[in-house]
Amino acid sequence: MSDSTIQPKGEDLRKAVRWISDQGTWDYKRIEEASQRFNLSPKDQEFLIHFFLKSKSIG
Repeated sequence: MSDSTIQPKGEDLRKAVRWISDQGTWDYKRIEEASQRFNLSPKDQEFLIHFFLKSKSIG
């Protein structure tokens, strides 16, 4: 196995945040797509929902 295939813990979540931010649309559909695209756990998906959607309603 090559070292280049091993990613640091949380790297997929960081990539998902970057990808969603680049899309310009922050909604449940986009978060679901990112979760599948980056193979995120339910816990990571919940983080994205709070990060992108819950914070919008506060500010």
